Amino acid sequence: MRSVRLLASLLLALPIAWLGAPADPEPAEEVAPGEDVVLLHGLGRSHWNMRRLEGRLGEAGFRTHNLDYPSTDLTPAELVAHVDAELARCCARTRPLHFVTHSMGGILLRAYLAEHELPGLGRVVMLAPPNRGSEYVDVAGGWKVFGHLLGPTAQQLGTDPGSLPNRLPPPAFELGVIAGTGSLNPLGALVIEGANDGTVSVESARIPGMRDFLELDVSHTFIVRDAEVARQAIVFLRSGAFVHDE
Repeated sequence: MRSVRLLASLLLALPIAWLGAPADPEPAEEVAPGEDVVLLHGLGRSHWNMRRLEGRLGEAGFRTHNLDYPSTDLTPAELVAHVDAELARCCARTRPLHFVTHSMGGILLRAYLAEHELPGLGRVVMLAPPNRGSEYVDVAGGWKVFGHLLGPTAQQLGTDPGSLPNRLPPPAFELGVIAGTGSLNPLGALVIEGANDGTVSVESARIPGMRDFLELDVSHTFIVRDAEVARQAIVFLRSGAFVHDE
């Protein structure tokens, strides 16, 4: 069982991009000039994992800023400082400035906004964020190999009250959250209770103060490549709400 749990924890960092991706959505109508979106990738990934989503946002008329950050190298405070410098470089005077985040990128944005006022902040869409922490970290966060591979911030993403996600304030901005329910990870059921995307549970994605919440049948990795996820993110950035089936 120890080896199974170790493998489960390491799957947090696997992009599994070789499995393919869904087809592109229909072109969306353009938005007014000045609508910018910052993209923040997840743990163990890079801006390349957000490129398909970035392209779809661009087709919808948004200007995109697909930021990189060393997710496995720095502490939370150092990552916040890194994002602050990146935002100052790319879009310090941009208003409004929206965000679309994946996984730990959402926690990083929450940590940033807890310390920095962003007068031009627009709407935020978080994809599969561990807003209440990760059960994987509860199992393996104390292992040396976990810290070595995934870094000091990953070790603070557990579900206990003192973890990074749970000590951050609730959102004081327009937030829409999309949670996945289509796990491709066979070990997810051994670690996570309830509906999940293989890495983050639906319940962990929820957070008090969010404007809207949506569940879609997508996995943790492919949530950033899915056409319907992109469509719903665009709808929320424009209107502040998702489209829910009747």
